[in-house]
Amino acid sequence: MSIITSQQIHHYYDTYANIEVTFTKEVIQATQLISKNVFLKCLGFQYPCILYSSSMVGAKIILNSSPSFQETLRKANNIVYLRYCFQKNPKGDPLTFFVPAKVAGSSPYDKNGGNLYFYSLTFTQKPADTLIEILGTLLDATLASQKRRDERILITAETLRKLGISSKELAILIQGVPRKGILRDLSFGGAKVILLGLAKFILNKEAVLRLEIEEPRQVLEIPGTIIRHEPVEGRRDISAFAIKFHEDKVPMTYKLLLSDYLKQQDKRKEIPTL
Repeated sequence: MSIITSQQIHHYYDTYANIEVTFTKEVIQATQLISKNVFLKCLGFQYPCILYSSSMVGAKIILNSSPSFQETLRKANNIVYLRYCFQKNPKGDPLTFFVPAKVAGSSPYDKNGGNLYFYSLTFTQKPADTLIEILGTLLDATLASQKRRDERILITAETLRKLGISSKELAILIQGVPRKGILRDLSFGGAKVILLGLAKFILNKEAVLRLEIEEPRQVLEIPGTIIRHEPVEGRRDISAFAIKFHEDKVPMTYKLLLSDYLKQQDKRKEIPTL
């Protein structure tokens, strides 16, 4: 991952401060949020909660709003502290920090009753740089995936290392049947792979690209459709096939990998040559 400078932190805050990120299962995985370690603190008491969404200026949580909690909140004049916890370094300790906030409002989570409530929090000061970095990087990757959708990254030993992909040899599921392939290039919108087989039996089929990521160790599955092919010179039994990803199903972790790589390349271009 590229190193985030204080200048980038300021840029993220100025650009994205008010944009909310909903913590879906995919976003939790991409940000390495440790959900079980998130809680609300009020007058020294800790209340487990679910982080529903967060921006750099506020958050929404789901919490069991018991009478004792409501009384504690009243005594605290709605002042609380939200604890975040992320496992940014798989080999290190989790990063935890509190953000001071004020409860701006609440509403029932379930209209049929129960004690679960949505609570809207407004931060009373700028949050830790860690939160700004995590949310900013995520939003930057989402923007890059739209603006640089068709920018292709040629797969070499160097690009594999920088992307953190284990190997250019990978598995591809075509109509649910696994095949071995060789990765030739990648973009936010798709990929090109070399496959064994006749094009007429592969074209226009649904495919799932399986990328092995080194750290944290995981397999990303990216669904798409095989839309065209190019012959490989001197071979009739293999072709290079283009896969167009289903835009709404591209994993956030994949977007972060490509966004980080492209940022590194952009920085290299900015360095003046002597």
